[in-house]
Amino acid sequence: MKAARLYGPGDIRVEQVEEPVAGKGQVKVKIAWNGICGSDIHAFLTTVPKYPQGTTPDPLSGESLPVTLGHEFSGTIISVGPGVDEHKWAVGQNIVVEPLVSCMKSSCPSCSSGSRNLCPIHNFIGIGGWGGGLAEYIAVDTQYIHALPNNIPLDVGACVEPLAVAWHSVKRSRFAKGQSALVLGAGPIGLFLLKVLLAFDPNALIIVSEPTVLRRQSAIKHGATHVIDPTHSNVEESVMKLTGGVGVDVAFDAAGVQATMVAAIESVRTRGTVANVAIWEKTAMIDINRLVMKEIFITGIASYDRIHPELLEALASGKITGVEQLITRKVAIEDVVEKGFLTLVNDKDTQVKILIHP
Repeated sequence: MKAARLYGPGDIRVEQVEEPVAGKGQVKVKIAWNGICGSDIHAFLTTVPKYPQGTTPDPLSGESLPVTLGHEFSGTIISVGPGVDEHKWAVGQNIVVEPLVSCMKSSCPSCSSGSRNLCPIHNFIGIGGWGGGLAEYIAVDTQYIHALPNNIPLDVGACVEPLAVAWHSVKRSRFAKGQSALVLGAGPIGLFLLKVLLAFDPNALIIVSEPTVLRRQSAIKHGATHVIDPTHSNVEESVMKLTGGVGVDVAFDAAGVQATMVAAIESVRTRGTVANVAIWEKTAMIDINRLVMKEIFITGIASYDRIHPELLEALASGKITGVEQLITRKVAIEDVVEKGFLTLVNDKDTQVKILIHP
């Protein structure tokens, strides 16, 4: 079968690999769509954590480079392995994969306490190994799959994984109905955050700060109350004007640069929450005294952990709509590098989510 394999930074090859067979407790899935993630782009450009490095095997998967990429994917079950409940997982059923894998050892404080996304050696299907969504097929344990509701198409299903990051972020921030929010950065995760915030409160005051025109326009189209151009306006001053001098209840940093973290801290109200959703390339400098004087809660966001069922219910019930409008390009796997990865590197301002069809 065809698969897009990572050999190292700048080296992704579409090649023929052996087609998988569903083992015990597994289903074989014909992959429909796979979204290219920001972390995939980082791995294409440089070495980043979680992606295997050289010949050193991943401590969980035991695999080293090359690995098949793709962790945002949907597909259809085409066969089931021994020990699978065929009443629950039937051939022809559409599914999405929750790709986070952890050690699940009783000696692991995170796994044993129900926070497997914080396991020190956790990784993801399609990053650390185990196959991936940038291939024609995958064999995956049933513990990692979720049934895709009948009214949700497979292309939207491929957006469930990044939506899960946004859903987990909003829950961790303790955002509640009647509160206000600031989203810094209107890339894919920022726009998914906007969608989820509106699912929690359709009438919420949501301000989006984004330097590029097209992304600001997209934020307005998808329900932002106000947008700010941080290259021409002071974000903190603008937020204070829009909130009557109070500040927002929650600020989400989805950009991961010094300026956005400063803006988040300054724009949030006293005893408000700052949630960092971004992966940083450089260490942030935080004014601790501002946290002290405002008694700000600040939290990091690490992926998600078993929130897919409630997210899928929100999608099926129509609380989250218009996700398909955030899919800006669909590409065949043969063109994954030129029309997928390189497009997101060179033309990221006009693209939100690019899906690959293997």
